[in-house]
Amino acid sequence: MSVQPFPELDHALLEEEAVDLVRELIRIETVGGGEAPAARLVGERLAEVGVVGEYVEPAPGRGNLVARFPGRDPAAGALVVHAHLDVVPAVAPDWSVPPFAAEVCDDPEHGEVLYGRGAVDMKGFAGTVVAAVRALRRAGVVPRRDLVLAFVADEEAGGRWGAQWLVENRAAWFAGATEAIGEVGGFSVPVPGGGRVRRAYLLATAEKGVGWGILRARGAAGHASRPTRDNPVARIARAVTALHDHEFPVRRTEATAAFLAAFGELTGRDLSGDGPGLRRELDRLGFVGDIVGAGLRHTVTPTVLAAGEKANVIPGEAVAEVDARILPGGEDEVEREVVRLAGEGVAVEWKSMPPTAAPVDGPLVDVLRAVDAADDPAGVVLPYLLPASTDNKHLARLGIAGYGFTPLRVPDGFDVFGRFHAVDERVPLSALRFGARVTARILATA
Repeated sequence: MSVQPFPELDHALLEEEAVDLVRELIRIETVGGGEAPAARLVGERLAEVGVVGEYVEPAPGRGNLVARFPGRDPAAGALVVHAHLDVVPAVAPDWSVPPFAAEVCDDPEHGEVLYGRGAVDMKGFAGTVVAAVRALRRAGVVPRRDLVLAFVADEEAGGRWGAQWLVENRAAWFAGATEAIGEVGGFSVPVPGGGRVRRAYLLATAEKGVGWGILRARGAAGHASRPTRDNPVARIARAVTALHDHEFPVRRTEATAAFLAAFGELTGRDLSGDGPGLRRELDRLGFVGDIVGAGLRHTVTPTVLAAGEKANVIPGEAVAEVDARILPGGEDEVEREVVRLAGEGVAVEWKSMPPTAAPVDGPLVDVLRAVDAADDPAGVVLPYLLPASTDNKHLARLGIAGYGFTPLRVPDGFDVFGRFHAVDERVPLSALRFGARVTARILATA
């Protein structure tokens, strides 16, 4: 499809505002809470152009801002555009620059680069969306359908005071919404040997679910000089080793199959197998292969161990915690396998959030492809499965199909996904400017 024309925007002002807003948001420290000032800032900037939002704090300081930008087609389902305002911790001595200073530095490979916690995860998109809405309003552009703009708290800790709370307590704010756009996708990755197509922009059409297992082994406490056969530390150690060593089989979900077929055709590589041959081909793709490889199978990762307080005392209990990432359709399978591998004498407590999956094709996907190609004719949008999860899992409870697409055109060697939660999180300013232009067109035409 072609992108429908609309009045030309002031791109210079749009890009300048996007960068400025992202920097303002980064300077508001929202590690593990305190999103209220960021949410209010977003609300103020939107209100300046006549888009007035609803603000709520489910807990002190946990600010959420949701605004509706009416579209010209009331019969069309609304599009939710969401970004979380919280960020993960940043240990300042480990960084090259202060993590909340939003400094712009010159990089010999990537030009001007904005450093800061949240630059890509995900204050970069939050600021970009606000700038795009302001640009559309100044130009008098009315989007095709209603836009529900959601700037939320607490995503990094599961969304209890953010998207989850809103879905459970303010569902009316999302009335009529059928699809959503948020993280993690939209960034470009290189296509080696792709000819005219040099970049792929990843579109997350599915996300892994998350499972949390608590493993407990109990036995008789006693003096370590008299070893017992039911030592809970040993049983937990065996269980953790079994889970660590286990590899689930490859499963091609709709999203992964679509990516492998398209990327294999573009690069001339054989990505059709399921065994060592596929792994070798993915290894040759560098960080792109790592991203896709993580979505090929369920994973269970031991993360926490706790047992005993003194070296000469056999404890009465040992505990381990595991993190599971679950492919669509595999929720029950993973829980059963964790219980089996944990073995006799180890109790498993389990809770999980289900995976999500949206159609890999459709009108919204067509728009994303057309809008992206309008700004980068050498790029192509490809679906993939996100090996993590986002606030889309909460919106899915309202029947909203979630997609990950926050557009960034970056140099070939720049691994955007690898910057998430990393030391020296950063993004090239050229990528932010590209994202502002593409996002404005998405909001206008989707």
